Amino acid sequence: MSQVAAGSDDTYKYKLSTVISASSAGTLIEWYDFYIFGSLAAIISTQFFASGDEGAALLQTLGTFAAGFLVRPFGAAFFGRIGDIVGRKFTFLVTISLMGGATFVIGLLPSYATIGIAAPIILLALRLLQGLALGGEYGGAAIYVAEHAPDGRRGFYTSFIQTTATLGLLMSLLVIVGLRLLMGEETFTQWGWRVPFLLSGLLLVFALYIRVRLRETPLFSKLKSEGKTSKAPLRDAFAGGAWKLMLLALLGATAGQGVVWYTGQFYALFWLQNLAENQLDLVQSSTIVGIAILLATPFFIVFGALSDRIGRKPIILAGCLLGVLTWYPIYVAMNNSIRPDGYNAVALVLLVFIQILYVTMVYGPIAAFLVELFPGRTRYTSLSLPYHIGNGVFGGLVPLTSTYIVQQTGNIYAGLLYPGVVALMTFIIGFFLVRETNLVRIYDEVGAVPLEEAQGRPAPAAS
Repeated sequence: MSQVAAGSDDTYKYKLSTVISASSAGTLIEWYDFYIFGSLAAIISTQFFASGDEGAALLQTLGTFAAGFLVRPFGAAFFGRIGDIVGRKFTFLVTISLMGGATFVIGLLPSYATIGIAAPIILLALRLLQGLALGGEYGGAAIYVAEHAPDGRRGFYTSFIQTTATLGLLMSLLVIVGLRLLMGEETFTQWGWRVPFLLSGLLLVFALYIRVRLRETPLFSKLKSEGKTSKAPLRDAFAGGAWKLMLLALLGATAGQGVVWYTGQFYALFWLQNLAENQLDLVQSSTIVGIAILLATPFFIVFGALSDRIGRKPIILAGCLLGVLTWYPIYVAMNNSIRPDGYNAVALVLLVFIQILYVTMVYGPIAAFLVELFPGRTRYTSLSLPYHIGNGVFGGLVPLTSTYIVQQTGNIYAGLLYPGVVALMTFIIGFFLVRETNLVRIYDEVGAVPLEEAQGRPAPAAS
């Protein structure tokens, strides 16, 4: 088979850094759009649901939030098919347009007091659109970077995409806290909360501008030119024993990764605001989580790069196991750090930082792991389904399920049982049944070399 330099024609003169920055910027904006809903859950519950029972309204809001996660696998199947047939670039242009449009409309949606029951129904529909869009976005962005990156350094390069989910949450917190301080609590609660949603309209224009200039990945272009792409990716992804590989990826990697992510960042924020014995307000809790995110974010790159050397599997599984073993004492310490007369900000930042460090362990290497696990012709579909079931269903249900368990038991720590069981399951299945992938050479199936090698910068072999 002849070697074709991916990036050798004049459409691939841009650098790998351009590929990463353009993909990451768009994905960052999409995660921001997705997470401002959850960051404003307490306020949204008062705007779009009937008043009278604050606990029920909060659960309804979390249920609407969770609905966006539950439909992500359907978005993965729908957009994964398009991504494997039409291309990676086209698909993530469509998904970001859907996400930005739905988020912008939420900012314009009349409240329950204005249009009654239509408000939560329309809100749910828009949240479902967001979930469908995100179901197609992540796979496209991760694969787009991975199919440009050199073998032996794929964990390092794709880890930049992995920072975007956490940075998207941070961006949502910064915008919300900044507006809350600028406007004051009363004004922000009345109408100022709409501004973060409306801002997504401007961000969408920016994201489309930087992404529309990109070209299709060289690996997919080679597959398409040789007629090797799948005409029925969903069928082919499940054909023969291929479905077993997706099941192992789900239960032995992404399910645990998902609950570690949402426990360490989102549930920690929600717990501080709503479930601790002495709760913090929006600004206090968001500041603590935001500082912890800033401190921990570089470790996505650290663990992504480390996975190129020692493997993806040991780092991901270690993050799951550490969560299982330490979440309970961490949350006890968090509760003890908040008193009626004040709170220990340094201790809380440290305790949330430790949880986010686990997030960087499970999330930093996961994109490279999933890309290397599946063949190019069905990669978009095969990767997206286990990822979004693991993150959208297992992970996305953490705030709702854990809060429900706390309300039913009266124990503020009981909610940790759900993510703990899932993370332990992933550790056991992953340890015994999941294979390592860091030495896989994805370009061999099309006889191509990645962009960086084509431009005269040979990639080091993975050790």
